[in-house]
Amino acid sequence: MSKPLTDQEKRKQISVRGLAGVENVADLKINFNRHLHFTLVKDRNVATKRDYYFALAHTVRDHLVGRWIRTQQHYYEKDPKRVYYLSLEFYMGRTLQNTMVNLALENACDEAIYQLGLDMEELQDMEEDAGLGNGGLGRLAACFLDSMATLGLAAYGYGIRYEFGIFNQKVVNGWQVEEADDWLRYGNPWEKARPEYMRPVHFYGRVEHNPDGVKWVDTQVILALPYDTPVPGYRNNIVNTMRLWSAKAPCEFHLKDFNVGGYIQAVLDKNLAENISRVLYPNDNFFEGKELRLKQEYFVVAATLQDIIRRFKASKFGSTEVVRMDLTTLPDKVAIQLNDTHPALAIPELMRILMDDEKLSWDTAWDITVRTCAYTNHTVLPEALERWPVDLFQNLLPRHLEITYEINQRHLERISALYPGDHDRLRRMSLIEECGQKKINMAHLCIVGSHAVNGVAQIHSDIIKDTVFKDFYDVDPQKFQNKTNGITPRRWLVMCNPGLAEVIAERIGEDYIRDLSQLKSLLKFVDDDAFIRDIAKVKQENKMKFAVLLEEQCKVKINPNSMFDVHVKRIHEYKRQLLNCLHIITLYNRIKKEPNKAWTPRTIMIGGKAAPGYHTAKMIIKLITAIGEVVNNDSVVGDRLKVIFLENYRVTLAEKVIPAADLSEQISTAGTEASGTGNMKFMLNGALTIGTMDGANVEMAEEVGEENLFIFGMRVKDVEALDKKGYDAMEYYNRIPELKQVIDQISGGFFKKQQQQQILVFKVFADYEDYIKCQEKVSALYKNTKEWTKMVIHNIAGCGKFSSDRTIAQYAREIWGMEPSLEKIAAPDDPR
Repeated sequence: MSKPLTDQEKRKQISVRGLAGVENVADLKINFNRHLHFTLVKDRNVATKRDYYFALAHTVRDHLVGRWIRTQQHYYEKDPKRVYYLSLEFYMGRTLQNTMVNLALENACDEAIYQLGLDMEELQDMEEDAGLGNGGLGRLAACFLDSMATLGLAAYGYGIRYEFGIFNQKVVNGWQVEEADDWLRYGNPWEKARPEYMRPVHFYGRVEHNPDGVKWVDTQVILALPYDTPVPGYRNNIVNTMRLWSAKAPCEFHLKDFNVGGYIQAVLDKNLAENISRVLYPNDNFFEGKELRLKQEYFVVAATLQDIIRRFKASKFGSTEVVRMDLTTLPDKVAIQLNDTHPALAIPELMRILMDDEKLSWDTAWDITVRTCAYTNHTVLPEALERWPVDLFQNLLPRHLEITYEINQRHLERISALYPGDHDRLRRMSLIEECGQKKINMAHLCIVGSHAVNGVAQIHSDIIKDTVFKDFYDVDPQKFQNKTNGITPRRWLVMCNPGLAEVIAERIGEDYIRDLSQLKSLLKFVDDDAFIRDIAKVKQENKMKFAVLLEEQCKVKINPNSMFDVHVKRIHEYKRQLLNCLHIITLYNRIKKEPNKAWTPRTIMIGGKAAPGYHTAKMIIKLITAIGEVVNNDSVVGDRLKVIFLENYRVTLAEKVIPAADLSEQISTAGTEASGTGNMKFMLNGALTIGTMDGANVEMAEEVGEENLFIFGMRVKDVEALDKKGYDAMEYYNRIPELKQVIDQISGGFFKKQQQQQILVFKVFADYEDYIKCQEKVSALYKNTKEWTKMVIHNIAGCGKFSSDRTIAQYAREIWGMEPSLEKIAAPDDPR
């Protein structure tokens, strides 16, 4: 038998990684050595692995720069409408491999690095994740940037360059411990500082109303310094920009009073100003009304809007006028998308600029603002909705408070005219909540100040219209849309699962990478034995590779022939990691009761971070690890059941675990998960889904047929009915003996940890029975590899809808008034 191919030899044969031309490889080696020598000032004899990573990153970056400059020049000349995606989070992960994929450089770089006697995967592992996000919302922004570039849209991502991203998670004695993510410690080769575009941002102060207009005076000024990161499209020579702002104190900062001997202190105080961009708030789906967070929200908005207006005024206008002064055409050239309410201040800030600086009337300014802005809602959980105390606002942004009051007054006058005497409706729809401490409801501000409002999956968009924002839907139904989320197939298939990408390309060609709907043509291979075998083989290889990684990192040996049952996402009560725990213990009890039965072996992996202040979520992690202690050390169970908590779940770990998963857990209470995107990643990578009818799971079932998912539990209407009736957890506890046993074990300290109070929420008990039954079906099907794999093929074939390319094409056409294009532009080395 021929000896198995090495990883490097295997990679060489994968065509989706691009061609490795001889000249190309030779040039890459020359440039690599040049960067090692001249950029990093290192000799090969003393260079470290990190030096080699930086040399490679700079070599790859060289291939971006020409395309980047040419793309921006192309936009300047063509003057297309531009879209600005405003987000407080961009969860980018690593950049090196994604750049090589999108530039078709992967095989050439692989070969060059190999010829230099280095290991590509070792170098890639030197890169830090850019963890500037908490979870779904921040990762969605990153996928959207990839799709906007791939679809040739003149798009810009704007956010904050946090010095410290999402914390690194350690698990010590079963408890989560946070440590700071100093991701910039060794420098970031992908960013370019742009001090020439530095912008002032104002805080505090007071408002003067003069006959010649309104002035916001006596403010504290902070400078916003932009850092640009290139965003390459997939093999179309387009490179867009993500611009992240960093806070700098101005040189004059507090130094006025240095003559009273406070010079040293004044210089040290510059740090306080620069704290604005110091750290990402680590909350997912939870609002914490801190002044520093409000400062961050205004900081990104104020800097970005100055940039937008500067670019609007400076763009060539059909190459005749050099400068555009008339801002009434702004909505024809600019679209602003608000990623949740975090950048909601863009609405009063744009009004302030148009009225106070550009001297437009209220009506003109309001028309421009509404036609320019659009708002994406990401959650219906009440604890996640932003409600800022008026006194905080008054102190920090006095002019914006005035403008918000005026927006509200005009809004309520309109509602009053439509519904005379309906005071309760006015109270419900006001931007200002008057009960107790006065607060500004940022979602209401976004709805009133935008021409489009969208949810992120059909069920979520329906819930918004029927319940949370029903009053607003009643008066402006044309504003409300759905845009079901998607994921980029470049990172989430080609890059993280090249084996699967190649097996697919062998059958249907490579075009599906740009047009994921083509996956439906895989249906004709659903009974093809060779294809079934290939799909199963790729999954097995991915599982072996992940098992090796787990053994190295977690010192656990796992059975690669067991079902990999994976539940990875932020730890939250509504995501119901607790329901998974109840299944684990039930399975454990059953194996203990009948140890000689032919159980389907499972390795259950749960991973995710808990917000540092979220006590219940931290208790859930402790429970998972405590269950693992008992289960993994029980010799009766052996390798038929293992429980592993995946530490420090992040983009880079997702890229490794998702291709290895057999079963994807998507088990939130119906009506709580707005969409989910992990569900789509697992589906595309050949896992089957066990899930509730929540978020995008509903549309996944629609695309592939409910019979090809493991759907269980209450639907939204059942949850509503249960709420009406009153949810009585004890009723289930008393009625279901297996559930009673599990709860008694947990509260009785069988897992070394008394905890019961939090298991009662989010209707975990109400879905327990159906979940257990559904898991039995999963175990039974897994025993039949061929039938399981056929179901997997149905799932992969039905993934087309869940590409972020489709999502972005819909935003472009239905919200931004732009037309996506799959056209390539000329490469820098082509003649124009």
